Order: sequence, then structure tokens, then C-alpha cells
Amino acid sequence: MTIDAARDTPGRRDDGRSDGTGDSAALAAAIGARFERLPLCRWQVMVRLVVGAVTFFEAFDQLLIAYALPELRDEWHLGTSQVTALMTVGSVGMLIGALVSGRLADRIGRVKVIAGCIALSGLCNLALTLCTSPEPFMALRFVQGMAIGGEVPIAATFIAEITRAHQRGRFVLLYELVFPAGLTAGALLAAWLVPLLGWRWMFGLAAVPGVLCFALARWVPESPRWLADHGRHDEARATMTSIEEKVEKITGAPLPEPAPARPTHAPAGSGGTGGLRELLSGRYGRRTLVIGALWFTGYFANYGITSWLPTIYEDHFGLDLSTALLYSTVTSCAGLAGCLLVALTVDRAGRRATVTWCMAAAALCLLLLGLTGGDSAGGVLAWTSLAAVFLFGSNICLYLYTPELFPTRIRALGSSVGGAMNRLGVILGPIVVGAIYAGGAVGTVFVTLAVVAVAGSLTAAAWAEETSGRALEDVAP
Repeated sequence: MTIDAARDTPGRRDDGRSDGTGDSAALAAAIGARFERLPLCRWQVMVRLVVGAVTFFEAFDQLLIAYALPELRDEWHLGTSQVTALMTVGSVGMLIGALVSGRLADRIGRVKVIAGCIALSGLCNLALTLCTSPEPFMALRFVQGMAIGGEVPIAATFIAEITRAHQRGRFVLLYELVFPAGLTAGALLAAWLVPLLGWRWMFGLAAVPGVLCFALARWVPESPRWLADHGRHDEARATMTSIEEKVEKITGAPLPEPAPARPTHAPAGSGGTGGLRELLSGRYGRRTLVIGALWFTGYFANYGITSWLPTIYEDHFGLDLSTALLYSTVTSCAGLAGCLLVALTVDRAGRRATVTWCMAAAALCLLLLGLTGGDSAGGVLAWTSLAAVFLFGSNICLYLYTPELFPTRIRALGSSVGGAMNRLGVILGPIVVGAIYAGGAVGTVFVTLAVVAVAGSLTAAAWAEETSGRALEDVAP
């Protein structure tokens, strides 16, 4: 019998209950070893699908404002400043939500925060259909932004914690593809639904996925690593045993014995409780600075390109709106292909090398485009699409890489810092590009973005640590 191979863990009585003297570090290490022996099967795929569906619809919700805005502007007679506020208030909410959710998930659990975020986002969509003026609409979009910004990094953290080291990159990144897929689906559905039924129906339909919070509660267990780290030893063992039983039932074969667990301990001075102090000091302080810089530079360059391409095509090259949008969609699709390419190769290439070389390649594409001055719309389309392949690929790798760098006690918080720097890049990138483009210097726009991408590449090359193929407890004790 292989189930619950950690019976010798300190604090474990013969009847399987805690005796009150359990060692959380030893139990967490034992659970990590038990995860490493689980073969990939239908259970992991089911969990990935349920959590992935939540992330898919959060991405769907993020994009809806762009398609509702033309009708909202006419219906409420909005000025330029109000339009800008409607567009940006959600991103500000995402930044704050990313920071808050990490601390919350490290305290109350990953699944509770994910379920709460999807429920809150659905309720906001329902309330948005009742708005008759911009003020309550903006307030609701801010709250919904907090839910979206909070869910995405915590979901990535949870998926990393239930996945073994072998081919963890492919498994996690194939899950992460649901976010750009959700953005694409949202664009397609909104483009059809808004002209046909109006913006209220669009938000009403988007409220329905809020019921996924019940699916999460029913089918997705809390992370055993988190339970062990928080001293809930009986629950951690019971949850891990339940997972092993499901896997054995699906595969029809007994599990192999886990490798000997190597207990890890919190660094001196942390008290094993985690928090901002530990996140910003010692080895984890350095990792936080590096990962924050990578998130910021990657998304600054990414959104600096994608947010302004339709305007550049229309104003600078004189293309009609439909053609400008089509060209921009091609670039986004190229980025999605880059995400898939990285998902399939990141375990072999490694996280550090993937981010370093993808950012460097994107910088080269943008630099060449900037030096030619963007002589033609076709040239801009070709070079930005190629740059998007590398930028999107690098950025999606960060969703895998960030949770690997931090221990369970601060993993969600570390991931949320990455999410916040992501949103900061998303906000500032388009602002800086807009200021440069206002001067008519199209070439300078792309050179500036190339410099930012180079900064990201050099940061990864100099200070990023490789985590590929290593158990989470080995990377971050």
C-alpha cells in the first residue's frame, strides 16, 4: 500500500491523526515528495480545466470594456477624460487586486481566493447591466478589476503547487494559454453581440460564469502544500491521500514509493510565517526585484505595441478602421502562437534562457523596425508580429517562473507582486508610447520599446535563477 507514505512524519499518530506536535516543514517536504511520484492523468487535467475556465472568463471580462465603449460614449455623452477613465479604472483595480490577493491567499488559501474572485467578477457584470451613468459603472469596473487582477496570479500559484517538477513547464503553460484564448474569445463574441443586442446583454452574459465558484468548491481541493505550511496537518494528509486515491483509481496501478523527503526550514528571522519582510529581504528580496523588473519590462513593451497599433495603422498609414483592426489582430494571433511555442519548449530550454532570448529577439525586431522608421504598414505588421511571438512567449513564461521562486508561505504574495508590476507596465507602456507618438516620431516609439526589452533581457541574463526540473521545495526552501 503506497497511499499516505508519510506516516513517519513527526506529529503523526498510528491512527493517522495529529498529536499536536507536527513539524510543518517536514510534512510539507513529504507532501512535495508525494506529488513528485504522481503520473500525469485525468485528475490533473480536470483541475486544470476547472481553474482554467475561471481564468478564461476573467480574461473575457477584462476586454469587454473596449467593445462597450463606443455605445457608452454615445449613450452617456462622454468626454475624452471620462472615456480615458472608463478605460483605465479597471487596470488600476487589477494592480491593487494583485497585491491584496497574494497576501489573502497566503493566509486563507488559494481556492477560496480564486472562487471569491470569479464570484465577485460575475456579480459586478450583473450590476453593470443596471448602470445608467458613468460614475457607478467606473466604481464597479474598479471592483471587477480587483477580482480579475487577484485571480490570475493566485490561479498560477495553485496550478504550480499541484504539479510535479517533471514537465511542469508544459503543464502549467498549456493552462496559461487560456488567458490569451479568453481575450480572443471575448473580442470575437463582443464584436458580434454588441451591435446585435447592445452592451448590457454582453455584460449580462458575462455574469453567468460566476457560477464556476461552485464548481471550484466541489471539484478542486485546497493545495496540500498550503495546508501543511499553515499547520493544518490532518487536512493536508487527508487531501493528499484523496488525490492519490483518485490518481490510483484513474491509472489502475499503485503509486511508486515517494523519494525520501528532505525537510526544509524557513530562513532565520522569518519565523516561518512569511510576509513582506521575508519577500523583500535576503535571497527572496533579490528574486522579488528581478521578477518585478521582468514583469514590468515585458508588459510595458507588450502593451506599448498592441494598444497603439490600430491608431498607428489608421493615422500614420491611412488604413481604414477595419483593416487596421485586422492587422492588429494578426499581431495578437502571432503572439498566441509564441505562447504555444514556449509552452512546448520551456522545460527543455529552461526558464532563464527562454526569458533572456525571447526578450532579446523581441528587442532586435523592434530596433530594426524603429531604425527603418516604419516605412510601410506591411513592414510594421511583419516586424511587430514577429516581436509579439517573442514578447508573448517571454511574458507567459513568467506565469510559470514566478511561483517557482518563492516558498509556499509567501508564494502567492510573490506572484501577486509580479501581477502588480505587470499591471504597472500595462498602464505606463501605452502612456509613454502615446506621449512619444504625439510628437510624430513613429520610429522612436519602436526604438524606445526595444530599449525596454533589452533591459528585461539583460536583467534575466544577469540575475535570473534557473528552476527547470527542480521540485518547488528545492528551489525555495
